[in-house]
Amino acid sequence: MPESGSDRIKAINPAILVGLDFGSATHKDSLQELEQLAISAKLQVMAVVEGKRSRPDPTTYIGSGKVDEIAQLLSQNNASLVIFNHDLSPAQQRNLSLRLNCNVIDRTSLILDIFSQRAKSYEGKLQVELAQLEHLATRLVRGWTHLERQKGGIGLRGPGETQLETDRRLIKKRVKLLKEKLSALQRQRNVQRRSRRRTNVLSVSIVGYTNAGKSTLFNKLVRAQSYTADQLFATLDTTTRKLFLAESGSVVISDTVGFIRELPHTLVAAFHATLEETVQADILLHVIDASSSNRDEQIEEVNKILKEIGADTIPQVLILNKIDLSDLAVGGKGCARDEYGRISRIRLSAKTGEGIEFVRLALTEALVENSKRIYEQSTDIKRVIGGCATVQELF
Repeated sequence: MPESGSDRIKAINPAILVGLDFGSATHKDSLQELEQLAISAKLQVMAVVEGKRSRPDPTTYIGSGKVDEIAQLLSQNNASLVIFNHDLSPAQQRNLSLRLNCNVIDRTSLILDIFSQRAKSYEGKLQVELAQLEHLATRLVRGWTHLERQKGGIGLRGPGETQLETDRRLIKKRVKLLKEKLSALQRQRNVQRRSRRRTNVLSVSIVGYTNAGKSTLFNKLVRAQSYTADQLFATLDTTTRKLFLAESGSVVISDTVGFIRELPHTLVAAFHATLEETVQADILLHVIDASSSNRDEQIEEVNKILKEIGADTIPQVLILNKIDLSDLAVGGKGCARDEYGRISRIRLSAKTGEGIEFVRLALTEALVENSKRIYEQSTDIKRVIGGCATVQELF
């Protein structure tokens, strides 16, 4: 089978990045993000090739002139990996690899590689492998177009089956097995959720753009030691802890995987079981990097993915994090309430702990409100039962 993206990236460190501007307002930000992704994958960015086009070239995506420019940079920097900030078709990827005589991957492959490096839990590894195989299945043609003759085989290959057909069949078989294993884990998660529902425990999920400070906030709230780092996708596996609120009881809080623009659909689908923790939450703490100049676009991207997974109707509390690094530091820590009197926005620094008390206050108020709602519902049920006639009275 063709080598995986992870094998390609581990084999070489120097890389050339390529990003074309098709008139998008977010081109520069997206290219900067690609550079951060490359660094997160432990790659050394030797050069960045940019250009403007009205539409992609159907053969090489960038045109022959840019291909020659990249070839020259590869030779000058002794690099053998090119990363495109765009999704390439299998044919374009094959043509570029042949013309440049090196490995060529796109943004999706790079994100999948990073996820592969970072996944720690059994479930996380299964989800990443599923996403990688589903992505690989769409571009097997790139690796096997030279194997046109048919071969018979013992055991694996049926009579007259090409190598390409064999690989597709093996991938399909492995994908089915992975989905079965993930379904079993999902059923286990559902049992745990039902148990929490029966005890009326409030469920809270921390969501946000990657590297916004979600794990730092999680650690500060529950005094845990989840891995944190100033890099994209430092956290992949969902961590759940019970948070005790002295004034009103406890809630269950989960730290989830971060989002990013152009997040591969294969990843969203593969991580469905993990993201369900977000879908089933009662409240979302939406963490925002307040020091980022692109915070509005990042909020929009997160909300877009929340809508995609069916979590867009869950109440949110916006957490403007990193005020110690932003212009919001002038106003200091604090919170704002919506028209119903609920805390809807909090300014804090998860790193220093400044403003954390407002998160606890918001969760305490939500817990009190939830308990009141449950009490009213149980009172209504008792009232209905009490108002019903007995069987003897009816007859």
